[in-house]
Amino acid sequence: MNIKIGDPLVVQSYKHDETLHRIWAKATVIDLTDDHIVLANRRTKVIEANGRFWYTKEPSVTWFFKNTWFNIIGIVRKDGIYFYCNIASPYVIDHEALKYIDYDLDIKVFPNLSYQVLDRKEYSRHQDTMDYPEALMRILDLEVKRLKSWIEEAKGPFTPGLVPQLYDRYKLIRP
Repeated sequence: MNIKIGDPLVVQSYKHDETLHRIWAKATVIDLTDDHIVLANRRTKVIEANGRFWYTKEPSVTWFFKNTWFNIIGIVRKDGIYFYCNIASPYVIDHEALKYIDYDLDIKVFPNLSYQVLDRKEYSRHQDTMDYPEALMRILDLEVKRLKSWIEEAKGPFTPGLVPQLYDRYKLIRP
């Protein structure tokens, strides 16, 4: 699929057992490299696996990586930029959507770059019920450590001022 800046994409999140987890109805491509794709949206419909839906409250800028086992959502709020980071497989894109597997562990990052690891119980439960292989769990553990170092070093998406800059780019593409 030939993706370019300004294109709309659907985002689909799955679980390790291949069940659908969540769908974001529309996001706009605002940056694209050999390593990652960056999407932005505001007031986007999100459909849960059970069919219930809701709309995002705040605008966001999201990084998906081709070779990194997490994605990073920069959330634009009046009191600063918050981040929600999903430990997840690298993304793939097909004719239908951008897709990834969500591995439950999340890190919530506050505007001062302090952070909190979330959903350890859910990860532990799914580790057993979905039979995560040992090799996968080693990868996920390493990626949690790498993500924490990015946060602590204010690297990549956590670079001060980057989310507002990219959100401004989105507003020029989708006024």
